[in-house]
Amino acid sequence: MKILAIRTDKPEAELYVYEGQVKLAEVSWPAHRQLAETIHQKTREILDKSSISLGDIEGIVCYKGPGSFTGLRIGLSVANALAYAQKIPIVARNGKSWLERGIDNLLTGKNDNIVTPEYGAPAKTTSPKK
Repeated sequence: MKILAIRTDKPEAELYVYEGQVKLAEVSWPAHRQLAETIHQKTREILDKSSISLGDIEGIVCYKGPGSFTGLRIGLSVANALAYAQKIPIVARNGKSWLERGIDNLLTGKNDNIVTPEYGAPAKTTSPKK
């Protein structure tokens, strides 16, 4: 199973490509405020580096937080869109072993269908004006 893994919770974003539990490629870059502009380019680069196409990806693993609100929102939105468009399973995990657990989950048939972030704190929203 070819797997794309995405982590975007901090200023340095990370992408990985795995074949089962074997890492084929990885890339990290200082995405910070350019994540939305760079994530698609970096995804293309890592797939090209691995000699596979987007259509070859059979599952997606994401880091779901806690972390940057905007980084998680962008990364998980991209991951959900790719999984939906490609009709492939997606899982999101957190903690130090997020990647290993996510890969194991995909390989055993788990599918979260859609993933949502965990920011690590309640949202700080302004009450509506009356």
